[in-house]
Amino acid sequence: MSRAFLGLGTNLGDREAQLRAAIAHLEVAGDVVAVSGLYETEPVGGPEQGLFLNVVVELDTLDTPERLLERCQELEVAAHRVRTVRNGPRTLDADVLWMDGVTRSTEELTIPHPRMFARRFVLAPLQELAPDLVSEELLGSSGGEVTRVGTLQL
Repeated sequence: MSRAFLGLGTNLGDREAQLRAAIAHLEVAGDVVAVSGLYETEPVGGPEQGLFLNVVVELDTLDTPERLLERCQELEVAAHRVRTVRNGPRTLDADVLWMDGVTRSTEELTIPHPRMFARRFVLAPLQELAPDLVSEELLGSSGGEVTRVGTLQL
C-alpha cells in the first residue's frame, strides 16, 4: 500500500456536486482515506473565469502511479471535461500530486506534480492531510489566494 494524494478542482456548473461525484467515484475502489476541507481559489493562468473549488484526496492504494493517472482521467471524462483553452474553465481537473517514495518524469506523468509546491490552492488542502509534506514556511512562500469555505458534504 502507498499513500497518495490527488488534487481535484472545478469552476463550472455545480462545483460542489462535481467534487462529490468525483470523490464517490474514487471511493468505489475502497482506498480513500481522507478528504481535505473545501477551498475557494482564484484561477491561475488562462482566460478570465470563475472561482475554483478545490480539495485534496488522500488514498492508501495498491495502484501504480500510471493507474492513478488513469483514475484521474476517468474522473474528468465522467465530469464531461472539455479541453478547448489551456488553463481554461473546467468541470473537473484531477491530478496526481504525490505518492510516497515515488518519482516519475515522463511525458504523461510527473510525480511529484511539477507545480504543486508553487500553488497555495494545492498546498493548503494538502497540509491539512499531510503536514509532514507541507511546512508553514512552504505554504507561506506559495502563490495565490485561497479561502477555506468549509467541508464538502459527501
